[in-house]
Amino acid sequence: MTTDKRVKLKATLANHIQGTVALSSWLERLGISHDLQKHYRKSGWLESIGTGALKRPGEEVAWQGALYSMQEQAKLPVHAGALTALSLQGFGHYVRLGKEPVYLFSSLKTQLPAWFRNYDWQRPIVHERSSFLPENRALLNMQLPLFSIRISSPERAILECLHLAPDSIDLMECYQVMEGLSTLRPRLLQQLLEECRSIKVKRLFLYMAEKARHEWVKRLELSKLDLGKGPRSIVKGGVYSNKYALNLPKELLQL
Repeated sequence: MTTDKRVKLKATLANHIQGTVALSSWLERLGISHDLQKHYRKSGWLESIGTGALKRPGEEVAWQGALYSMQEQAKLPVHAGALTALSLQGFGHYVRLGKEPVYLFSSLKTQLPAWFRNYDWQRPIVHERSSFLPENRALLNMQLPLFSIRISSPERAILECLHLAPDSIDLMECYQVMEGLSTLRPRLLQQLLEECRSIKVKRLFLYMAEKARHEWVKRLELSKLDLGKGPRSIVKGGVYSNKYALNLPKELLQL
């Protein structure tokens, strides 16, 4: 290996964060050409996990490290949300025997790269493209041992859960998670609810929050929220709840 290649390799390894993916486009910005990347792969210094994505040989890469690289290297507007964000912050309810899905949210036009979609992350990946909430509202940086990733705050995450319910997330689980959210910030909730474009989500949120008897509900200005008109059927064969005009599972109303 020439001196120049050794210098560039050392620089590459110095910039690499353990447990993350090194994107080819990011390496090129560091001065590591496509040909030099190919040389490093042949020499065993880097290993491909898909087109345009590399990792250190023998290094385990989980979905968090891949999300970091998509956020920080590719600058994709994608974040961990819903139950994934809540679990990372200690608000998860169930301990599942199976593999917990990873819920990722992005703008409507965002396409996750093929290397990410095709790699086996040992957990199902649910990518939800939506515009029911503003793209960058109420996100936070979750510090992991070696890097941080952007995830939804609890206030945004519970709304994302309700957006996915009941098709992808069970309504009963949403309520059981809601019961533990006693410290939500009413000012941020007010902003999110006013900006939320989903009538279903807003009505479900208010119904569950009132049912859980959280103190912060009293500080919400409901008169400023557009809750739409007419009933909403959330499940087939459910029971009608009059206040928010929702057709809900009988077991939820009976709690």
